Amino acid sequence: MAERSTAAVDVADNGGNEPPAADAAKAMADGVDTQNGRAADGPMPEKDGERRKAAPAAAPELHSGHKLARRYRLEECVTRLDGFSSWRAMDEKLRRAVGVHLLPADHPRARAVLAAARSSALLGDPRFVHVLDAVEENDLVYVVHEWLPDATELTALLAAGPLEPHEAYQLVTQVSQAMAAAHREGLAHLRLTPSAILRTSTGQYRIRGLAVNAALRGITSDTPQRADTEAIGALLYAALTQRWPYEVDAYGLTGLPKGVGLIAPDQVRAGVHRGLGELAMRALANDGATASRQEPACTTPEELAKAVAAMPRIRPPEPAFTAPPEYQHTTYQQGNYGRPPAHPGAQATRPVPVPPSPLQSRTGRVLKWGVAALLIAALGLGSWQLADTLLDRVKGDSGGTSNSQSTKTKEDEKKPKESKPLHIAGASVFGKDPIKPEDAGKAVDGDPGTAWVTKIFYGYEGKFGNLDSYDDGSGIVVDLGSVQEVTGIEVDLRSAGHKVEVRAAAPEATSPRGISGFPQELVKLGNAEKKLEATRDNPIKTRFVLVHITALPSEGGGDGFRGGINEIKILGTGDQPGS
Repeated sequence: MAERSTAAVDVADNGGNEPPAADAAKAMADGVDTQNGRAADGPMPEKDGERRKAAPAAAPELHSGHKLARRYRLEECVTRLDGFSSWRAMDEKLRRAVGVHLLPADHPRARAVLAAARSSALLGDPRFVHVLDAVEENDLVYVVHEWLPDATELTALLAAGPLEPHEAYQLVTQVSQAMAAAHREGLAHLRLTPSAILRTSTGQYRIRGLAVNAALRGITSDTPQRADTEAIGALLYAALTQRWPYEVDAYGLTGLPKGVGLIAPDQVRAGVHRGLGELAMRALANDGATASRQEPACTTPEELAKAVAAMPRIRPPEPAFTAPPEYQHTTYQQGNYGRPPAHPGAQATRPVPVPPSPLQSRTGRVLKWGVAALLIAALGLGSWQLADTLLDRVKGDSGGTSNSQSTKTKEDEKKPKESKPLHIAGASVFGKDPIKPEDAGKAVDGDPGTAWVTKIFYGYEGKFGNLDSYDDGSGIVVDLGSVQEVTGIEVDLRSAGHKVEVRAAAPEATSPRGISGFPQELVKLGNAEKKLEATRDNPIKTRFVLVHITALPSEGGGDGFRGGINEIKILGTGDQPGS
């Protein structure tokens, strides 16, 4: 097998010992890769990546409690390496945790770090851990970035075992699409290691240290797209096999046996998903070494993202069914309540007295007399109505004027009531992971100039309902305050191109959740223009109306997708004043 580049190999300075999962999780929010409390750093190859040796520079002598810019209070040093240090800090102005990289202003990499941080901050892609500030002051250069306390490093996930096929599919899909977007803006990572990948509590993967981590260590590459693509392939290989795809141990993972070269994932571990295994080989292989089925190697994140999109989508595993515990009768249901237990060895059981027939008791007799009285009253009322009808006929035969007036009155009563905008008591954002819930009221405030607007989503052609966190889509639930007769709806969308439907909850619903909570259909699912208007002849009785969005229009013609709702009006025949 031809020689392979080792651009993705980044050996830990602890000799590759596997860290405990707890230690790996502890380091999860640091912007610099850490392993067992130290930087997971090592020699970079000469071919696809080059590490520039830094001149000796003393790391800033700072301590916990020190403040930067009278705002960022340093709390814990998590990395000290090559003349720079990384800290967990507190932004006292916004009262939130942040990460900070510190190095002397005269450090030979200080200019490169500042330039990389500022370029990364301009990207603004939510799939990356954002750079919040990059400053030079008081002989110090520091870079402030997000701190994600609810996220878990991929290092910690792999310490527990290989990922399920669906999870590995999500990993390679999200990371390859994110890196493709970064390279389109001229940004490379060059240190895509397991500790640079974070998984949030909602199942999204985020990448930290874009351009900055490489600049801190002086890592460069003549082929940055090839280096990042091979690094993604190494991450996928490790996720499928729990082995590092090189002959060295790194990031708590055991390397491949020496002298055998790159072997397919399904030869390392049984049961590996074939499509994902071949995809990892295509991303890792170069210099003539190709995947087992001879597909062309993926040399850029864009090519890798397209190869992932061409695969059949891997569904999440079905939840395991747990049989409910066997039903246990209570002593009361068994008829033993208040009775002393039988003596051991007793043969006979105490006879249970038979209760009298229900209608023979005092309550039964009262009930019989009450039913008889109701029947007599009903017969009397029916006789009176029959007599009244006969009298009306006689009057109608004698004089047609009063009969005509009576007919007109009845016809007026049969006319449908006029529809008008109903009063809206409130609104909320629909979905498993609500999008900007604080803006829900802007969709029903009567002002088309204000709107509820979604975040930007990348990939899936705007069908953000394919993401685990939004598998029911999103939208606005309108609360009418009480059950009303709804005859129509008017929706002013942010732009044309939304895939939307309108549904209503059952009349007895008090807090509907999920699509199943809105069984009544007002508008069928389909692509909508900017104005969505619909009416119906037969009113629907409901209190809650859902404007449900499953796909978003393109944002400015780019690869991002965003939608929103400017205003919602619910029409009905209720007596409440219009909003």
